[in-house]
Amino acid sequence: MAGVTGSAQAEAMPMRRVAAASFAGTTIEFYDFFIYGTAAALVFGPVFFPALGPAAATVASFATFGVAFFFRPLGSILFGHFGDRLGRKRTLIFTLLLMGLSTFLIGLLPSAATIGVAAPILLVVLRALQGVAVGGEWAGAALLTTEFAPAGKRGLYSMFPQLGPSIAFGLSSTTFLITALAMSPASFAAWGWRLPFLISIVLVGIGLYIRLKISETPVFARALARHEQVRLPFVEALRHQWREVLLAGGTLTMVFGFFYIGTVYLTSYAGQAKGVGVLGLPRPTVLTAGIVAACAFALACVGSAILSDRFGRRRIVLIGNVVALVVGPLAFVIMQPGNAPSFFVGLSLLLAVVGVPYGPSAAYLPEIFSTRYRYTGAGMGYNLAGILGGAVPLAVAAPLTAAFGGLGVGFYLAGLGLLSTLCVLALRETKDAVIDTAATATAPA
Repeated sequence: MAGVTGSAQAEAMPMRRVAAASFAGTTIEFYDFFIYGTAAALVFGPVFFPALGPAAATVASFATFGVAFFFRPLGSILFGHFGDRLGRKRTLIFTLLLMGLSTFLIGLLPSAATIGVAAPILLVVLRALQGVAVGGEWAGAALLTTEFAPAGKRGLYSMFPQLGPSIAFGLSSTTFLITALAMSPASFAAWGWRLPFLISIVLVGIGLYIRLKISETPVFARALARHEQVRLPFVEALRHQWREVLLAGGTLTMVFGFFYIGTVYLTSYAGQAKGVGVLGLPRPTVLTAGIVAACAFALACVGSAILSDRFGRRRIVLIGNVVALVVGPLAFVIMQPGNAPSFFVGLSLLLAVVGVPYGPSAAYLPEIFSTRYRYTGAGMGYNLAGILGGAVPLAVAAPLTAAFGGLGVGFYLAGLGLLSTLCVLALRETKDAVIDTAATATAPA
């Protein structure tokens, strides 16, 4: 009876409240995740790795950024387990708390000059916890809208969690731009970079308030009433839909590669002293370009998510991945003159193409997996893409630039686009799939 009551409450939940909870949570969690990337590009080298020298310290700071991607699958398994057994809402509250506390503690972390080698070690631990948190966040936020939304509007409402990363990147760039303009470079490097991390605790409080106001999703509430949870969602997902997990990861690899090259690597690439393969732009210019590119990303997400309700998820995702084959090298050709307008256009182009497949993916991945392990399956596929497209490109971007210039990175991104194109061709369309448990228990969409 309690399960039926919970389902009725969920059915009555206004979609605007669900959309707000999904959007606020992903924005806050990805803001916390991205300010680390911006700080890694700007100041973490000398703050936490001063003994390595400028070049090696930059590589080390990017390596700590990449640590999170390897912990994201762990987060998808851990929080997916609880999300599939206990509920989406409760799990999303825990992911938000873990991310918020980890980020706040990074803002308080002493430098290597103060506590020596313990500083980078603690930095890596906190970054790993951020990875676990964001690894559990995305799938839950996607399910929140997808499992509430009417069948014909799942693409429309799934755009709200997808707007989180673009808005978060814009907020991150804005926060660092304000702090950089309001203080001297020495003050920014000494303590100003900590402010975005410390301020994030206020955003976490807002996000928690919004998420506590929503009900469990109606799809999960009905599954709970039928006692259809499985004991080990991770095992069930791999047993029944391992192929879909791998293909979903491959399909979104381009998204992660283009996005993190654009939002993290190019912050360093564009801001270093001008020379072979780098642009030498002022820091405020680079951060302002990030704000403009975030708007392009958001607009592409909105448009593609809405169009996926009419033309299908698979077709829109495929178009984005095919376009990426050209845009990867083209963006670096556009940026090569090294002036502000060319960088604005190149970065905006990179992030706009990301938005095309990313917009529908919050509906596409949940529609692929059965309700009883949907949180886990969608999360594993998404975070597998994080390793292939997030951690690996950031590790190879600097050597590629040194050897071939920025165009080497562009062709590498085109390779990721080819991988994603082949993977989405192997998946089926899901726009008209019925995602309730009864329809997917024996034949996952």
